[in-house]
Amino acid sequence: MTTRPWPVKLDFNRAGRALHIAYDDGAAFTIPFQTLREESPSAEVQGHGPGQKVTVTGKENVGVRAANPVGRYAVQIVFDDGHDSGLFTWDYLRELGERNT
Repeated sequence: MTTRPWPVKLDFNRAGRALHIAYDDGAAFTIPFQTLREESPSAEVQGHGPGQKVTVTGKENVGVRAANPVGRYAVQIVFDDGHDSGLFTWDYLRELGERNT
């Protein structure tokens, strides 16, 4: 049985406007807040089915107000533009980090 990489550190760097996330397998990523907001897993951004994704723009200066744990599988990120409906799973954050490098 293969274990999934598990996050060991999440650092929301407000000055740098980026999330630094490290996993127990040694991988580490920096994901800009702009990317997190534009790629939010919420239905508001992703839509309710294939081909419904909305292109979000104008988020170059978006900040993060809060990050709330959701069980042991995700974090809810509260952005300073009021968006807070996306639940970022550890797998999805890893995917965003890998895409961003």
